[in-house]
Amino acid sequence: MGQLVHILPEGEEVRGVTFLAGEIYLLREIERDQVEVYDVTTYSLQRCLTVPNARDFNDMTSCEHNRCVYIGDSVKCVHRLDVQGAVTQWDVNDSPWGLSVNAAHNVLVTCPRVRKIKEFSSHGDLLRELTLPDDVIWPQHAIQTSSGQFIVCHGGADDPVHRVCMISADGRHIVHSHGGQRGSDTDQYDGPYHLAVDDNEFVFVADSDNRRVTLLSPTLEYVREVVSRDQLKGEPWYLYLDTRQRLLYVADNRELDVGKWRGYLAVFSV
Repeated sequence: MGQLVHILPEGEEVRGVTFLAGEIYLLREIERDQVEVYDVTTYSLQRCLTVPNARDFNDMTSCEHNRCVYIGDSVKCVHRLDVQGAVTQWDVNDSPWGLSVNAAHNVLVTCPRVRKIKEFSSHGDLLRELTLPDDVIWPQHAIQTSSGQFIVCHGGADDPVHRVCMISADGRHIVHSHGGQRGSDTDQYDGPYHLAVDDNEFVFVADSDNRRVTLLSPTLEYVREVVSRDQLKGEPWYLYLDTRQRLLYVADNRELDVGKWRGYLAVFSV
């Protein structure tokens, strides 16, 4: 089981977490100062950044190579925020959900309504689109492995099947999968929302409605639960794994009233 090492202050709903140039970037669903930047050692707030013309955030990822952060917005665009604070954006032409960066330093945007993964350059040039298999319904997040395959979690609130799948590099075939009918057993999920993959291709899964984070082997076999519901106040929505320090950052949100959420960042040693 992961050991809790720090909790950042609770505030407005957290919509993403990532790491860039020795700092933690935390995304909140507010009108201004949406991106909070923290020192990775002291966890002290360094500054806040505003993303102009933002509407409804879905995820955040970063690229050390290009020294920038990418933020998904449900108005069908991605915002690019560089370390100097300059912000640009590009159209996705579908509602983006999960974001990740692959080994080629390109941005992978998961689009659940059309069951696609779209790959963009750092400045928003569309490089390719992959349509996922028919039984991968409502894909939430995708990460590309070193072999070119994709780890994808899928299953929305009204879908009977909730799984994590390994999908071939061309997007056409499911190679391995874990999960099935929606549930709470160790081989089931209830809202697999976000993923993180370590250097050995073990997979961390934010199982949001079951309020836990699970660990899978590189072939998607169940290993153990790494964060339990007893260690969280609400639902884990977003993950970031610091592979060097073996620290797992978990964005945890809890509903105080209908439609009113509060969130914080929990840091676990794994």
